Amino acid sequence: MKKILVLGGTGAMGSYLVPELAKAGYQVDVVSLDKGTSETKQIAYYQADGYNLSFIKRLLHTTYDAVVDFLIYTTMEFADRFELFLKNTGHYLFLSSYRVYARESGFITETSPRLLDVSEDEEFLKTEDYSLYKAREENILRSSKYQNWTILRPAITYSKRKFQLVTLEAPTVVARAKAGKTVLLPQQAADVYGTMSWGGDVARMIAGLIQNPRAYGEAFTLATSEHHKWKTVAEYYRELIGLRYEWVDTDTYLSFFEGAANKNAARYQLIYDRYFDRRVENSKILEAVGMKQEELTGLKEGLQRELQRLPENLIWPETSINGRMDAYLAAKNKHP
Repeated sequence: MKKILVLGGTGAMGSYLVPELAKAGYQVDVVSLDKGTSETKQIAYYQADGYNLSFIKRLLHTTYDAVVDFLIYTTMEFADRFELFLKNTGHYLFLSSYRVYARESGFITETSPRLLDVSEDEEFLKTEDYSLYKAREENILRSSKYQNWTILRPAITYSKRKFQLVTLEAPTVVARAKAGKTVLLPQQAADVYGTMSWGGDVARMIAGLIQNPRAYGEAFTLATSEHHKWKTVAEYYRELIGLRYEWVDTDTYLSFFEGAANKNAARYQLIYDRYFDRRVENSKILEAVGMKQEELTGLKEGLQRELQRLPENLIWPETSINGRMDAYLAAKNKHP
């Protein structure tokens, strides 16, 4: 039985990928800070810190046919460990992001220009923004002497407790909807196209790439080709969970992120991703894994299914974003 190691395997994609791999006949070892429970002997969970190099080195003494790495590294962290993975597995699948792509007037393909290569924003290029360090880590793989890697560039992926709306996540989008509170969104994004893929579909794509001869030394954008304006996505949430929303200017919207660990991250995510039309031409991944677009889950259908699966008594964590939205609405003499 072939063995696969999945690092960070309880997240939006991993939680669907792990059972998919077990169903395909693999023995799967999963490392996560979250405690996982397995219903089959084919899946073993290790509740551990995947960033601990000593632990990873001990794990890699086991011969894995493939490693799927969902962990997020700084450029320096990745430079310190990429060779460890490439030397100790037959196939290393690295999580990058579709956010590496620059603005594209048409549809994104794997050859679309990357922000790292074409941006003229010198201040931005000096940062370790997600879109930049993922591209730098891609470069590290490409410049290595190895070819047993595959770069995964998923678009926005919703799954289980992960639901997005522009740059907002479930503890704001779903929690405020359930509480009958208004969500504030950036007006400039309203007519911009975004792409959101269901985690189960993305998991099937990843599973199909593992030890696939067409995958080695290649990058793939993992996404549906379905795309919608953000105002349409907001309407889906309104129809499905009663979300109330209003549009505000960019500066007001970004003020809700003040005090965040890296407040520039919110701004760069907005202006260098969510304000770009993000429409994906996904023929490369579909052809490589033998899938068809019509097999993929439609956005409204997928959101409805995942939202219906949420426990009724689920308590979302309080966030500073919610507090600032409440304060803004109160100052406008509006009920949150």
